[in-house]
Amino acid sequence: MTKDTIGFGIAGNFARHLEQAGESADFVGIETADEDAPKGIFPTYVPHCNTLLGIYPFSSATIAKPQIPGQETPIQMEPEIALLCDMTYENGKVAAIIPTHFGAYNDCSIRIEGAPKISVKKNWGANSKGITAHMTPLDSFSPGGMLDHYALTSFIKRDGILHQYGEDSPLLTYSYFYDKLTDWIVEKLNHQRETGPLEDLSALIEQAGYPAEMLISIGATRYTPYGESHFLEKGDILYIIAYDMRIHTHEAITGMAERDAFHEEGISLLRQTVV
Repeated sequence: MTKDTIGFGIAGNFARHLEQAGESADFVGIETADEDAPKGIFPTYVPHCNTLLGIYPFSSATIAKPQIPGQETPIQMEPEIALLCDMTYENGKVAAIIPTHFGAYNDCSIRIEGAPKISVKKNWGANSKGITAHMTPLDSFSPGGMLDHYALTSFIKRDGILHQYGEDSPLLTYSYFYDKLTDWIVEKLNHQRETGPLEDLSALIEQAGYPAEMLISIGATRYTPYGESHFLEKGDILYIIAYDMRIHTHEAITGMAERDAFHEEGISLLRQTVV
């Protein structure tokens, strides 16, 4: 992953997350292929763009609270899996995406009403997104592969007390996953046009110079009652952990977060401090 890697995210790939985040009304007019389909794709980072989207937002260590004069800017952690994908093109269109690596990701978001586009709430400058420092190579992105056995969980440590922030969720509970997801992504990259909170993705890809690589987060898990009702504060320590359920239990992962000490095998860890 480099600063030429384009960044995208997927909205609505976990049942009920948009309702918890107060964003379901933004998508009332958006048509989807079926009831379970994600709502769309939004940009998080566009190389060579002259707006905020052109500022590299990814950090493996910190989340910077936004400073917008005269405006309350509550932010929430959004625990996700991100896929690092090779991209190929044909006649100016995305021909295929090939996921090569995965990792824990924080699609941290400002909670403001009336934002014209999703991306306004996603990239407010440096250190507004989180990505694990070590992406994990994939054996495949298909049934029978390693991700069949992974789950995603998240915590916040505030004043020394650990709280579960997002629900512990096997990756197979994503609404769209594997080929169904990658086929949908390619279709949206080529055909999503500016409508409501969504943007014209093919125009952004062209602006970025048809990048060879893409980082795409594939949707946030549902919040626990604590996560749904608590915004981030300076000094919070955030943990987003993808773990192999054949090696670790959720109780063991919770204990690692309590101690702030993690085993490396079978874990993708993102640990950030809010500043």
